[in-house]
Amino acid sequence: MEIKLAVLIDGDNIPSAYVKEMMEEIAKYGNPTIKRIYGDWTKPHLSKWKNMLLENAITPIQQYGYTTGKNATDSAMIIDAMDILYSEKVNGFCLVSSDSDFTRLATRLREAGMQVYGIGEKKTPSPFIVACDKFIYIEILKNQAEESTSETTKKSKASKSKYDSVTQKDIRLIASTIEDVADDDGWAFLGDVGSLLQKKQPNFDSRNYGFMKLTPLINSISDFEIERREDSKGHKKLIFVKIKDVKSKSRKR
Repeated sequence: MEIKLAVLIDGDNIPSAYVKEMMEEIAKYGNPTIKRIYGDWTKPHLSKWKNMLLENAITPIQQYGYTTGKNATDSAMIIDAMDILYSEKVNGFCLVSSDSDFTRLATRLREAGMQVYGIGEKKTPSPFIVACDKFIYIEILKNQAEESTSETTKKSKASKSKYDSVTQKDIRLIASTIEDVADDDGWAFLGDVGSLLQKKQPNFDSRNYGFMKLTPLINSISDFEIERREDSKGHKKLIFVKIKDVKSKSRKR
């Protein structure tokens, strides 16, 4: 079934520089049939968005700030989201913001059976992140865009410093997830591991660590071993992962 997405962008809270990469990312998860961006378009700070709206078929929604210190954009976006929900025209939402004010909206949409994707900066508060099914950091899209236009290997290597390092906390999360879905011999299908990781931690993304896919990320960690197997028809390789025996024994002590 095709997933139809409503993409709602908080123009006051998201930088415009990587809107093209952002829309390409959203297209991986469904067809963005509704695309709206909210803000007070009389304000100079939103001028950078204007040239990009036509190129990406995003509809600007004007929202005046009625009182000082209150964000009217948030209210307009939330009201529209609920109207779209009850119209039954979509089966998923992408909320583009770094504002924790949308936490309750994301929770409510998921309660209604919607898939909810979040996109925002790394400063996004944790409550909003965990309220989404999946959360993508804009900084990762920015790094990818810069690497794709990098002219030298030196520049590409330098950009690695922009990524997070794999911590012991990350390794424990991956290890516990492998154990949750592993068979009696300790092997787990990597697809199941990835799905469960996403449920446990919506902002878990191999790209945060400089890897395009989960397989090379797992392969870079010495605690785990990977095995490639043919499916029953021999048509494709299935990837399985296991905690190395030495590490596994040390955990049991």
